[in-house]
Amino acid sequence: MNIKLGIIGFGGMGKWHEKNATCVDGIEIKAICDIDPTKIISIEEKGYQIYRSADEMIEKADINTVLLTLPNHLHKEMTIKAANAGLNVIDEKPAALNVKEFDEMIESVEKNNVFFTVHQNRRWDRDYQIVKKLVTEKELGDVYTIESNLHTANGRIHEWHLYKKYGGGMMYDWGVHLIDQAMQMMKGAKLLTIFADIRSIINDEVDDYFNITLKFDNGVTYHIELGTYFLKYQPRWLAAGNRGTVYINSFGCDGGIVRTSELLNKLPARIAETIAGPTRQFAPQPSGVLYEDPLPEVETEWTDFYKNVVAAVNGREEPLIKVSEVREVLSIMEAIFQSSEMNQSISLE
Repeated sequence: MNIKLGIIGFGGMGKWHEKNATCVDGIEIKAICDIDPTKIISIEEKGYQIYRSADEMIEKADINTVLLTLPNHLHKEMTIKAANAGLNVIDEKPAALNVKEFDEMIESVEKNNVFFTVHQNRRWDRDYQIVKKLVTEKELGDVYTIESNLHTANGRIHEWHLYKKYGGGMMYDWGVHLIDQAMQMMKGAKLLTIFADIRSIINDEVDDYFNITLKFDNGVTYHIELGTYFLKYQPRWLAAGNRGTVYINSFGCDGGIVRTSELLNKLPARIAETIAGPTRQFAPQPSGVLYEDPLPEVETEWTDFYKNVVAAVNGREEPLIKVSEVREVLSIMEAIFQSSEMNQSISLE
């Protein structure tokens, strides 16, 4: 069965999907809906059915699947409406604002026996895939710390993301991605504790900074930091194990793997005079002890998401974005909000 797709919401992500989904065999975009007519002027010549009302599209359009790229507070309502109309649903992240909403959505999906998935496109980011490969294949040895940093100086949040009532803020925008990446990278390990600090630095109503510490039973402490008002950025990734340290500076994947040519505990202790005074432990390493390997190559394409959707709808593959995984991330986000509000660690044991 080919997917006859209707996109509800034609802002930035709606346009992104319209461009990328059409690159995959088995997907045909049939209809576009947005309440703002200025957003669909550029596509009128493409022959899509154009709607100003989502309810009318669901009722009348020649589609079997909807893609919801709406403000976050509308995801539950529109998912249930589409499922009740017998349509498959692809939801933009976050699927819902909380676990209760999500459970109501899935109840409707299951009752109507329709396909449902969530677009977690950051699982296909090249920088993330590189770190995941190094960690899961133990190329760094036993990893003990991972830092996932996302910094920008852009400051003000845009459009409806500025408002709490619409499900705005960076936790719902990017936090859901970064947490999903963490849980996929740590798959098989149990999350033990969560500590979080969520703040509004220069945006009045919604979060624009958060710092999250996740501790797993495999010995890894996973740090996530996002800020919209950093004027100097930290590396996008930093992960250290007992056989190497990887750093990746940006989405452009500029970085490397730093290794040592001999165990440092075999080096003779010596006192070095530094600007901070004498030290043994933090003396500069002798020349040649540390060296750098290039980052590995990975094969990853964002369109693999759509390929999997086509295969899953037709029963050839399991969905890569599973309902249980989406629910787990939402549950963790609830614990993160609780931790920040109470200013204490949350135990999941």
